[in-house]
Amino acid sequence: MGTLDKHCTGYKIDDVFKSNALVDIRACNKPVVKSLFRGVRSSKFRHVYGSPSRREELYDNIPITRNAHDSNFCAANPKFVAIVTEVAGGGAFVVLPINKTGRLDLNTSKVTGHRGPVLDVKWNPFNDNIIASCSDDCTIKLWYIPDSGLSCNLNEWLIELRGHRRRVGYIEWHPTAENVIASSGFDYLVMLWDAGTGQILNTIDCHPDIVHSLAFNRDGTRLATTCKDKKIRSIDPRSGLVVSEGICHEGSRSCKVIYLDNERLLTTGFSTYSDRQIAIWNHTDLSEPLHRVNIDSSSGILFPYYDYDTRMVYLAGKGDGNIRYYEIVDESPYIHFLNQFISGCPQKGFGMMLKRGCNVSRCEIMRFYKLHTTRNVCEPISMIVPRKSDQYQHDLYPDTAAPVPALSAQEWFNGISKPPVLMSMKTGVSVKTHKPQAFVSNEATRNDTNYRMKFAFLSKETVPDYRPLDMLPEIEKIQKTQVNQNTKFQQIQQKLSNSLVGKFTNTTDGDEECNNMKENLNSNDIMKNEYQK
Repeated sequence: MGTLDKHCTGYKIDDVFKSNALVDIRACNKPVVKSLFRGVRSSKFRHVYGSPSRREELYDNIPITRNAHDSNFCAANPKFVAIVTEVAGGGAFVVLPINKTGRLDLNTSKVTGHRGPVLDVKWNPFNDNIIASCSDDCTIKLWYIPDSGLSCNLNEWLIELRGHRRRVGYIEWHPTAENVIASSGFDYLVMLWDAGTGQILNTIDCHPDIVHSLAFNRDGTRLATTCKDKKIRSIDPRSGLVVSEGICHEGSRSCKVIYLDNERLLTTGFSTYSDRQIAIWNHTDLSEPLHRVNIDSSSGILFPYYDYDTRMVYLAGKGDGNIRYYEIVDESPYIHFLNQFISGCPQKGFGMMLKRGCNVSRCEIMRFYKLHTTRNVCEPISMIVPRKSDQYQHDLYPDTAAPVPALSAQEWFNGISKPPVLMSMKTGVSVKTHKPQAFVSNEATRNDTNYRMKFAFLSKETVPDYRPLDMLPEIEKIQKTQVNQNTKFQQIQQKLSNSLVGKFTNTTDGDEECNNMKENLNSNDIMKNEYQK
């Protein structure tokens, strides 16, 4: 290799390429050096890795549902993990204490109140003992799970929400208002419920086809939906008005949506050529996405999960064995790929643990509960940031959402909006709620006779039994019989004596009749004693 011309004296091509740069030869008088190496973006989550669980930490022998519905079929909180199961008739799901790992008994108690297959389950963010489920029987039911778990099959619900005319596919709790649930059914309706009273707050009828997913933003002032008509909509949930809408993904498969903050959205879907895609949107203008990325050509539906604290998005596809995770930023291209957790076992669904349930001593920033497709196993997978110190890491754990509602359902519906209440995770323990009392029942439930009788029985004081334990059943039966006979005989004797004495009091021979009656009564006493002997 030789040098450049006389106007570029001192620059050698070898030196230029060795320095990993190019020279714009059209401007030899002032050579412009362009770097081939773009550099590495700095991020504290670059080395996040997924840690699978050991065999003894798995939930084994769970008959996971084989329903083809596009749902997670799993939900977790710091107390319990709920998994939808396969049953012969109706619908059921198991609720296991979070520490009850290992092989599950075949006769494990289930929640069995639905008459059709259960399609989705979600835990109340403000009460770890309340879970909502929707089903093929067109209903939404709320259940109370005791802290010790289920000791028998649970078929009595706290409240039942009826309003959909066809099966209910998806439900979502409001992030800041207490007892507010959004549901979408196959009747093309989205309903807002006050679960405390059982009333419908609002019915949104703006979809011409089946709703594939729905999500609230951070403060619950907007509701985003994706529909089978390939459109994404941003809706005011209190008024039901569509603020903005646009074509989401061109593919025919279902799309999923989540909010990244109060303004930006992330959707997953398919292109015209069946490539899986993700897109970033601004909810004020959904005509064009801010950024769109092709992922791969697999056929499984991608489910997005977002962590508001670390600003990380996790993508898991049905039938895939891996979990991809990305970091969200404020500048274009708005999303950066970090890494992926690869596994040889395909997944059917995922449950996402709340941040307050993560283990801060392990630098665990997220935990998933993976339902295996080929085995009846639920496997916890922890996402961990490698740090040498086991001390509390302030930069990994900013204040997270607390299990405290910011406002009531009626306040929210009247137009008040508040951000979520935040809490610190510096204590290092898993924060759980302790609310033994559930809801105040609605008027329809109070008027139910069976409901009142049940609670009257439960409120009755238990009388202790101080009888000796060595009392034989035969002796106890004889004593009860004698007591009953004596009491009955005395009552009859008293009635006869009073009536006969009053009848003959005013007659002339009343004294003689009274004496005869006394003799008869004495003879009856003798006969009674002989009978008892």
